[in-house]
Amino acid sequence: MSTFAAVMTGKGTGAIATIQLFGDTAPGIIKEIFKPTGPKPAEFITGKILLGTITQNGETIDQVTIGCEGRNTFAINCHGNPLIVADIMQLLQNHSAALLTGEELLAKIHAAQKGVNTIALEARLAHLKAKTIPGTKIIANQISASLSKKANQWLRDIKTTPLDRITSEAERILTNSQAAKLIIYGCTVVLAGPPNSGKSTLLNHLAGRQKAIVTDIEGTTRDWVSARCQIGPVSITLIDTAGLDEKLSTAPGDTIEKKSQQRSIQMSKDADMVLLVLDNSRPADQLEDRLPANIHDRKILTVLNKSDLPAEFDTGQLPENLGSAVQISAKFGAGIENLKDKILQIAGVVDFDLQSPVCFTSRQQHLIRQLSNAESRQHAASIITELLNAPLSV
Repeated sequence: MSTFAAVMTGKGTGAIATIQLFGDTAPGIIKEIFKPTGPKPAEFITGKILLGTITQNGETIDQVTIGCEGRNTFAINCHGNPLIVADIMQLLQNHSAALLTGEELLAKIHAAQKGVNTIALEARLAHLKAKTIPGTKIIANQISASLSKKANQWLRDIKTTPLDRITSEAERILTNSQAAKLIIYGCTVVLAGPPNSGKSTLLNHLAGRQKAIVTDIEGTTRDWVSARCQIGPVSITLIDTAGLDEKLSTAPGDTIEKKSQQRSIQMSKDADMVLLVLDNSRPADQLEDRLPANIHDRKILTVLNKSDLPAEFDTGQLPENLGSAVQISAKFGAGIENLKDKILQIAGVVDFDLQSPVCFTSRQQHLIRQLSNAESRQHAASIITELLNAPLSV
């Protein structure tokens, strides 16, 4: 077996970066490049954390800690400067370590080490993509408790547990996973609606800074603008689309305006949630007939903006699928906190139990959905075994 190295933290500059080293020559490589703090030589005992420096030709590259995670498995924690990370990776390669992606390295570890379940390895990868601290807690809970614990319990008691109990618990996991994924990976929220309804003003207010141009001219936003904000435990990516105008979207030709309209409709279809922003000071005929149909299967919150002006909008004319409306004034910030609360409610994350068993990968979701439809205990046992022990797909 060769030795492999991979960067296990996300791209870009961060406070700390982690480089994983695994293989039969890994201890020898560490001895060559690592100088421990203090007079004693480094002891590679599982569970031990070593403090020292990574050096090359007598020159220090960085001060690091090295976690001895298991036989021939080490985690090098260095400063997150990409140049430092690149230098250490190059040094490892110079010592015959093959450079891999994080996914590829974890697959190697899974193939070589017994007793490491697939869920635990997937959790290592998911940590790299988690957008919030609550999200990382959800993932961490799935390793020894939550999903892993539930799967092992199912497998242990498969002969005595009623099958309908297992399938109903699987269905509950699928339901909880919808909210968990928004907390872990973030939520894309599209601001849709007619021109000049105040979408750009609302995006700027939620983002806490000006990301979109705001004027009184209809259709100022010809294409999409995005920004990020944090609402409760969820990282929100806000997308301000071009104001939807049915005349432009169905007009002949291939104009820029038409393409912007079509892109806005597609973004609304792909979003986790749609804020349908309407002008409360204008009649309900501003709502184009095609819009509700385009977003009928999304989580939708109707936002009646410009509540500081005399109301002209009749909420009784809202289609049933648009749900209840919340009134705000994006210009003056009135009703924004109530809007945020409504967003969290619709996302299903209010009072979410971070220790709930959930799926956090598409593989897990696929298997749990199969389990919810299992027709026999034998079939269920096969699915659960695959959930825990299948090779990691990269």
